[in-house]
Amino acid sequence: METAKDVLHRYLRTAREALLWKLDGLSPYDLRRPLVPTGTNLLGLVKHLAAIESGYFGEVFGRPLADAPAWMDDEDEPNIDMYATADESVAEILALYRRACDHADATIDALSLDAPGAVPWWPPERRRVTLQQILVHMVAETNRHAGHADLVRELIDGAAGWRPSAGNLPDVAADWWPRYVENLERIAREATD
Repeated sequence: METAKDVLHRYLRTAREALLWKLDGLSPYDLRRPLVPTGTNLLGLVKHLAAIESGYFGEVFGRPLADAPAWMDDEDEPNIDMYATADESVAEILALYRRACDHADATIDALSLDAPGAVPWWPPERRRVTLQQILVHMVAETNRHAGHADLVRELIDGAAGWRPSAGNLPDVAADWWPRYVENLERIAREATD
C-alpha cells in the first residue's frame, strides 16, 4: 500500500511528465515563443520549475543543488528563470530540470514527511515548513505551470490534453471543435448577467 509520501511523490512525478510532454516535437523557436502578454513560454516554464524544484527541495532542507547555475542567485534580473537566454540550449535547460528533479527526488526519499525546513523567501511567520508541506506546494505549483504549458502548446499547434495516453478531451471529430468554440462565442455574446 502506498504511503502518503508515495502518493504525493507520484502526483509530483506525473505533473512533471505532463509538463515535459508539452515540449515534444517542437522547434527551439516554438519552445521559446512568448504567446501571452506576460511572455510565458514553454522552455521558460521548465527553467522556472528547475529553479523552484532545486530551491524548495534543496535550500529549504539544507541540501543545495550542487553546481547550480549562477542565474539562480541573480536578483538583479527580474524573471531570469522564466525564459531561456539565446546562449542556453534546449538540451541544457532540460538537463538542468532533470538534475533538479533527481535532486528533489533524493531529498524526498531521504527525509520523512515531518522533516523540518525553512523557506527563506517566505514571510517569517510562514517560513518554518515540513517536507509534507513542500511536497503539497510543489504538486500544486508544477500542475499550475503544466496547465500554463497546456495552453501555450495549444496556441502553438493545437495539441491539447493531459498527455498522449490520457488526453482528457472528448473523443470527437476535428470539425466538432470549431463548432463548439463558435457556440461558446455565441453564448458569451448573448449572456445577460
